[in-house]
Amino acid sequence: MSFIIFMSRIAIIDKKKCHPQECGELCLKKCPINKMGEPCMFIGEDEKVGVEESICVGCGICPKVCPYDAIEIINLPEELKSDPIHRYGENTFSLYNLPVPIFGKVVGLLGRNGIGKSTAMKILAGILKPNFGNIEKEITTKEKEGFRALIDYFKGTEAQSYFEKLEKNEIKLSYKPQQVELIPKSFSGSVEELLRKVDEKNSFNEIINVFELKDILTRDIKQISGGELQRVAIAACVMKDANVYFFDEPTSYLDIKQRLKIAKYIRNMADENTAVLVIEHDLIILDYMTDNIHLLYGKESAYGVVSGLKATKNGINTYLSGFLREENIRFRDREIKFESQSADEDISQIKIVSWPKFEKKLGNFSFIAKEGTVFRHDIIGILGENGIGKTSFVRELVEASKGNTDFKLIIDETKKDLTVAYKPQYIESNDEIVRLYLKDAMKFELQLIKPLAIEKLLDLQLSDLSGGELQRVAIAKTLSQKADLYLLDEPSAYLDVEQRLSLSKVISGMMDAQNGSALVVDHDLLFIDYISKRLLVFEGKPAIEGLVTGPFSMKEGMNNFLKDIKITFRRDETNNRPRVNKIDSQKDREQKLSGNLYYG
Repeated sequence: MSFIIFMSRIAIIDKKKCHPQECGELCLKKCPINKMGEPCMFIGEDEKVGVEESICVGCGICPKVCPYDAIEIINLPEELKSDPIHRYGENTFSLYNLPVPIFGKVVGLLGRNGIGKSTAMKILAGILKPNFGNIEKEITTKEKEGFRALIDYFKGTEAQSYFEKLEKNEIKLSYKPQQVELIPKSFSGSVEELLRKVDEKNSFNEIINVFELKDILTRDIKQISGGELQRVAIAACVMKDANVYFFDEPTSYLDIKQRLKIAKYIRNMADENTAVLVIEHDLIILDYMTDNIHLLYGKESAYGVVSGLKATKNGINTYLSGFLREENIRFRDREIKFESQSADEDISQIKIVSWPKFEKKLGNFSFIAKEGTVFRHDIIGILGENGIGKTSFVRELVEASKGNTDFKLIIDETKKDLTVAYKPQYIESNDEIVRLYLKDAMKFELQLIKPLAIEKLLDLQLSDLSGGELQRVAIAKTLSQKADLYLLDEPSAYLDVEQRLSLSKVISGMMDAQNGSALVVDHDLLFIDYISKRLLVFEGKPAIEGLVTGPFSMKEGMNNFLKDIKITFRRDETNNRPRVNKIDSQKDREQKLSGNLYYG
């Protein structure tokens, strides 16, 4: 069988939702091509619906009649004039084009979840065998003809040179996977045993110092936290003697200090003999560590297209604008902009709740919280390192609202008690159907269900959801509850850039709709900057002691926080997004001298 020819449209079938026996095969019966005697729609060996894309006319009837919302017929952009690099199966996701690692550069990939970033990286790293759209045959990159197919496909481009070097064994690869939580399933032993096993550069002592792993070397790999596992995975990747390094979401689970340290290390890895490719959803970190980026656009879980290479600043600004000028593609119907001023927003003077100064001891760790007040419609961002008490503080407020603590909350005198809605950091799933789980949220279709893109998840079980899907569902559940105070612990985890910015608007809108206030713990500074009216700042020594100060105005809180991590911020002149100044640059020195580290 030859490679498939380019299609002007593709069909996507969600097999989890497709139940032809229950709906009586409505789509097959209504398809006009089927009525003419051609098998456009059929039941496959898996007893699910399939679509023969080569004869589909794109009439749009089958998606409309499907009672389970399992079918999508998608017209591809006219600019796509080639076969896909890879397709996962019949009527499933397709990836078009590939990014290119560049020696001497750190190249980033920016795009929504489910758009093909990890797929592209796995192909370049030799982990996934591309099939060029021919789902019946894999092209192995371990065989000479496999490389030749890739070289021929990318003839005349930078990618051709990359695959030629792979063919000649001139490139050695090292790959840090996205799902670091799977590592304990494939390796048994201590952290030290794992790192010594992969250390090809004799860099063990240097790396454990850089990534602060000394204290966990003797611990079993199955017993360390997500943040510790992430740092171990990155350490294992950089210890390999390679010249092309791949990092898929290296800052997940890490706090802002750790993110900056990792970003600085990755940025310094690239030289004339070394190329680095990285996927990252934290725009501030992506901007800080990369030289160039590729954007990925398309439709989530349907198809993705890799754009041409762009300078990082221009690429991020292009992504926020929603329009690729060179490709003449508009991939979002709105531009994302940030507030032009860092001036503090007007805060209501109606007090919701205050807490007195209190102390909490948890084993060898303790923290002290200074007194603080939350006003109506307040949105307070919470910043601090991992292990410094943020989650413990939030949980203490939850318990205090139930009267289960040594101290009492001071509640608005017009209320008898304080109602609290809490989304924890770690979310448990079960076999409950999403629609039933969110029964109270369904009345907020425009405020929650649509902007959080939950419609297509409603008939799935919670246990079927990905990390990002489960996060959005849990947020919708929390915000739909009628409460005075909403406590959200790391709501941006597993979400892509657009989902994070959309979420900030959702939270703000729901505080108005519910007449409530929110405290938000997160490590994405851009997200915190976008959403917050005020800040709580955690200081101290992780795992030993913490001090909770604030709430401060944004300017005062950010200055306090940035002083501790020794960086300064400026606003981009195009869209006012926050950007980290290069350390010891003129702007960095000027702001540190003035004491105004936050958009000075």
